[in-house]
Amino acid sequence: MPETRPATPALPTLDALTGKPFTMDLAAVKRAAARTAGRLHVTPLLSSIGAAEALRRSGGPLLGDGRIRLKSEHLQRTGSYKVRGMLNRVTHMVEHFGEAEVQRRGLITFSAGNAAAAYAWAGREFKVPVHVVMPRSAVPAKIAACESYGATVHLVDGLMGEAALLKDQLIKELGLFDAHPFDDPYVISGHGTLGAEILDQLPEADVVIGGLGGGGMLCGAAVALRALKPSIRIYGVEPEGSAAVKLAVEAGSVVPIQPTSIADGLGAPYAGSWTLPLASTLIDACITLPDEEILGGLRFLAERCKQVVEPAGAAALAALLFGRIPVSQGDRVVVIVSGGNVDLTRMPEFLSRALPIPGAQ
Repeated sequence: MPETRPATPALPTLDALTGKPFTMDLAAVKRAAARTAGRLHVTPLLSSIGAAEALRRSGGPLLGDGRIRLKSEHLQRTGSYKVRGMLNRVTHMVEHFGEAEVQRRGLITFSAGNAAAAYAWAGREFKVPVHVVMPRSAVPAKIAACESYGATVHLVDGLMGEAALLKDQLIKELGLFDAHPFDDPYVISGHGTLGAEILDQLPEADVVIGGLGGGGMLCGAAVALRALKPSIRIYGVEPEGSAAVKLAVEAGSVVPIQPTSIADGLGAPYAGSWTLPLASTLIDACITLPDEEILGGLRFLAERCKQVVEPAGAAALAALLFGRIPVSQGDRVVVIVSGGNVDLTRMPEFLSRALPIPGAQ
């Protein structure tokens, strides 16, 4: 029998930051593209014949064109896709409130690193003070990147849940604008430019696979992908120990979690009020996999594709190569490589824990 899901929560219709109506659709993505035009990279769509051959040798199908495409967001500004959404959010804040007011108040977010760096970079573009709250255990290079972009970094013991609590406290104390890392319509629609860009580069795409933390990236991309090509199949990938979106979709409501995974970039403490209904309606399935398989993807990307990425950036490819994504003969498959801000001091550990990719030679 087909899988049954609980009733999908209604999609919000207001932007909480401005109190103004917001409709999440392709038009919003197009406005984001116009708002950020010329300031971000059009990241390359790389391809790997070796990855496709490994999948076939392990019993999988022969994919279209005999290759897997890699949407290389690890080569985006700040080292991840995040800047797409954060630049859209900050630019709209300046448009709505006025540059002087946003500069006077500043903004704050909480993040394991990539969202914080993206907000710090976007804030610097407008000379806006940016505060970021990060777990003390965050990747040192991500902390350093935030500081290099001019952000004030607040470190907190614990994980993302504790970071969110300190963020709320600092908003009350300092009067900062609350800039959410994923559950924000301007962030999500900004990430939608990624989906539109994929179809610009490969109109024939049949399948798109991406990581899920809080869901902002893939939900935003899915808004554009579904509008432009309704038949496309979209799969989200989460670590087994950090499956906030999958659990929320199955429950039909937000499920707070304590994420535990090597893929810190997929460590959101919950799916949000925007991302839950979008994931429920636009993503075909949420797939989970263990950290050791994620690290297998990281190792394959480094050894065979010559791409150095963080664990979160390798999760989508790992899920495909370990046979967890339902693909068919001739499918043209795009994998989103979402980030490259890896802690290089931990690479020996990552490589030693990595499971070998089935079919790889």
